Amino acid sequence: MKTFHFAARHPLRTLGALGALIAAVAVAVGSSASFTASSANPSNTFAAGTLTILNSKEGLAVLTASGMKPGDSATGTVDVQNSGSLSGAFTLSRSGISDSDGANPMSAKLDLVVKDCGDFSSGTPTCDAGDPVKYTGTIAGMSSAVALGTFAASEKHRYEFAVTFNSSANNNYQGDSSSVQFDWNAS
Repeated sequence: MKTFHFAARHPLRTLGALGALIAAVAVAVGSSASFTASSANPSNTFAAGTLTILNSKEGLAVLTASGMKPGDSATGTVDVQNSGSLSGAFTLSRSGISDSDGANPMSAKLDLVVKDCGDFSSGTPTCDAGDPVKYTGTIAGMSSAVALGTFAASEKHRYEFAVTFNSSANNNYQGDSSSVQFDWNAS
């Protein structure tokens, strides 16, 4: 009974305490309520692009020459295209050198010049004296990949290969032969 007696004697204090109690209960109950929202991005799909090479002389020699004597030259051209959907860094390298004479390898006397005659964006390129040289040296000396640059998707270049039987070759090279494979790579 004492509690009711205090409330009756001090009504403002009782109302203040009761208001504080109601506010505390409201905060406790109100804090458990929350707003929610959501959003989605469905059907995300992914596909890999392609990086492929089209070689106009796939499986064939770029150039051949027989009956060469010191100082003779031969040339050949090949068109190389990035036929994929991605751009790629293209390189040229050689592999599979085969010399008939191991003591006097003809590949060490075959001077090679590889020129980039240009791309096909403005029509068929012609191979001219001012074209950029991508490799110059002997076939045997082409020991690492030659950087050709980055080809965009569908970009196509013409390359000229010129080989000269070095005039310093002596009688030790008579009747010799040499063959090599040129490899195009992209990454």
